[in-house]
Amino acid sequence: MRVLLKATMDTEKGNEAIRNGTLAKLVQESMEQIKPEAAYFTSDHGRRTAYIVFDMQDSSQMPVISEPFFLNLDAEVTLTPVMNMEDVQKGLSQLGR
Repeated sequence: MRVLLKATMDTEKGNEAIRNGTLAKLVQESMEQIKPEAAYFTSDHGRRTAYIVFDMQDSSQMPVISEPFFLNLDAEVTLTPVMNMEDVQKGLSQLGR
């Protein structure tokens, strides 16, 4: 299932991770593990935020994917099922008329 991970990082923990060099390593390791379809990094309400779209094969992946953000960055993490246009069209074609 295609999932959007939103990780909003604690500012102080993010600052510390930048200063000690662990933020770049965490992001790189996460990208290698998740193998995202897309990843975007921005600010949301003044806090560092990552938006990562990837294919989750099984819900048991949730802790493995989320915990590095929780443990290292005190991040707020949400995982939301999402669709691309092809998925929407496929779903709509299955609706009764």
